[in-house]
Amino acid sequence: MTEPKRWEGQAFNQATESENKIHDDSVARKYGFRGGLVPGVTVYAYLVHPAVEAWGLDWLTRGTASVVLQKPVYDGDRVRVEPKLDGPHAYQGEVIDPEGTVCATGLVSLPESAPETPVRRGDPRAPSPDARPEATRDALEELRESGLGSLRITWTGERPYDRYTRDLEDAPALLRPAEGGFANPAFALGLANWILAANVHLGPWIHAQSEVQNHAAIPLGSALVVEGRVVDLFERRGHEFVDLDVDVFLEAGAPVLSTRHRAIYQLR
Repeated sequence: MTEPKRWEGQAFNQATESENKIHDDSVARKYGFRGGLVPGVTVYAYLVHPAVEAWGLDWLTRGTASVVLQKPVYDGDRVRVEPKLDGPHAYQGEVIDPEGTVCATGLVSLPESAPETPVRRGDPRAPSPDARPEATRDALEELRESGLGSLRITWTGERPYDRYTRDLEDAPALLRPAEGGFANPAFALGLANWILAANVHLGPWIHAQSEVQNHAAIPLGSALVVEGRVVDLFERRGHEFVDLDVDVFLEAGAPVLSTRHRAIYQLR
């Protein structure tokens, strides 16, 4: 089996038009950042890029990864991933910016066998955008009790979420929509962000870390159902955090991804 190799590419903030204004230059600067943050799910895609190149469809169908986001990555930066092998089918990875700062770390692996798969609960749909409560501790505590509404979305392979680097050619052919490729890891994990935003109205907020288990690749045109639940809420150094368990399914019922996902929903 191919060994994961060092990778370098140009960071891409594909979320400049997002409802999350931490990706907007002017808003991010108010919080002390140099500019709009490249999404954490995109930085995660950089971390797992060597796995997709080396292990291909095997990793998309049963691979695992953890990521801890430590420092911001900015649009246009040349970032590199330095995989350090941790056995024949695993590596410790670092996402490093042009100044040599380690921006994210994690463990990426390819288990020998497929994991136990989740089953859809049939959660009701998330509220309409104008019916969402503000993202407060009380609102999220209520949702921890009542459950999150589910999200429906189709993977169309259209910009800006068809890529995690500015040049699509920097991605493996397996992930290029024009070549019949599958959904990229940034889009797939990004669904955990979107189900949170579908249930509460957020201000600027930041993805902090994730533990990911793949169950299947997502073909172009797939209709997807996202279910999630709030599992923890806590404060740390003035930030308010939420932990979610999120499962993504094909509409027919087969699972494609599970994640324990942590975000700062209120910045200090």
